[in-house]
Amino acid sequence: MTAPDVTKVRSGKSRRSRLHPAWFVAAVAFLALVGAAGFRAAPGVLMVPLQAEFGWSTTVLSLAVSLNLVLFGLTAPFAAALMERFGIRAVTSIALCLIGLGSALTVFVNQSWQILLTWGLLIGLGTGSMALVFAATIANTWFAKRRGLVIGILTAGSAAGQLVFLPFIAALAQSPGWRGASLLIAAGALAVVPLVLRWLRNSPADVGARPYGAEETEAAEPATTAAAGDSPNAAVRALQVLKRASKVRTFWGLAAGFAICGATTNGLIGTHFIPSAHDHGMPETTAAGLLAVVGIFDIVGTIASGWLTDRFNPKVLLAVYYQFRGIGLLVLPLLLGSTVEPSMIVFVVVYGLDWVATVPPTAAICRRVFGADGSVVFGWVFAAHQLGAAAAAVAAGFVRDATGHYTYAWIGAAAMCIVAAVISATIRKDAAHKEAVPVTA
Repeated sequence: MTAPDVTKVRSGKSRRSRLHPAWFVAAVAFLALVGAAGFRAAPGVLMVPLQAEFGWSTTVLSLAVSLNLVLFGLTAPFAAALMERFGIRAVTSIALCLIGLGSALTVFVNQSWQILLTWGLLIGLGTGSMALVFAATIANTWFAKRRGLVIGILTAGSAAGQLVFLPFIAALAQSPGWRGASLLIAAGALAVVPLVLRWLRNSPADVGARPYGAEETEAAEPATTAAAGDSPNAAVRALQVLKRASKVRTFWGLAAGFAICGATTNGLIGTHFIPSAHDHGMPETTAAGLLAVVGIFDIVGTIASGWLTDRFNPKVLLAVYYQFRGIGLLVLPLLLGSTVEPSMIVFVVVYGLDWVATVPPTAAICRRVFGADGSVVFGWVFAAHQLGAAAAAVAAGFVRDATGHYTYAWIGAAAMCIVAAVISATIRKDAAHKEAVPVTA
């Protein structure tokens, strides 16, 4: 072999061994999700000190969380379309700034309507634009292979955010106070903006590359579409996708199941677990520590779910996840007390593994059935997730004010999980062949 031949071989090996830029983008996206996740842990921790200072009822504060959750969900499909139109980097940067602004302004509130503006409107719009649809968009745009695993890793970023922020938020809420905790959330969101502006790229074409795995996958296609050219208005694009998806039975099955998923995570455990534990005499910092453990095992469970989604039928995975979640919620009222018993640790571990393990299989079904529309469809499915969360947050607050405890809320949520398991199990296995809809207008 001649010297030039050796050089070519070595050069080829070097190019093949170099880490694909998609992984750098995924790493920055993970950090962005961590920064955006700070507020997800805040309401449960800050609810008690806000009640103590202002005398607001659980229902009033739950309404603020509910508004946040509604906007969190309804913003998602439009954010997906905006990312297609204006780029992932621009939308992500603006979203993080909105979260930081809303959290920082919270320190000035003294009227209940003001908490609706900060917690509800500003942070709701920001977190909605940084919702799980962001993870699906990154995976579908930058990866032709390993999409399930990547979505699992990015989804775990939200859990990591809770893991990073929650113990500090709980400690700051006690000393120096909840205002310091709000400023920590703002700082966490804003700190990621420079990284996004510098390193997050909109598509592989921006760096002269193809999606990861596309060179080995002939059928690979870009996840983002040229829909911006077909429909210059991102809102129109999102609504067109909804119109097409609404004609497919699988869409309604996913939306119903994900609504129950949101009700039993963000709506109930995320918002009311700490106040409920406080009702039983458990210190807020201890309850916050338990939720942090949920975050730890959520990382493990979600990444594992992504790995499983690449290998097994996603509808079966969904049915199993919802069934285990229902069992956990059914026994939760028996486990709450002033101290942490081993049975509570078991609950925290199991619930953590199951927390958002539903995301990778749900996103995979959206992609399989709806093709290049999959990211925006997942945005609408996620909107259902947050509408369910919002309804559960308000309903649980009402139950607590009316009865003095959360028991009926936990039992009702367990029953809903059984319904979600049945719905997921009956999603048509051949949906991709018989129910798929056109991906262009």
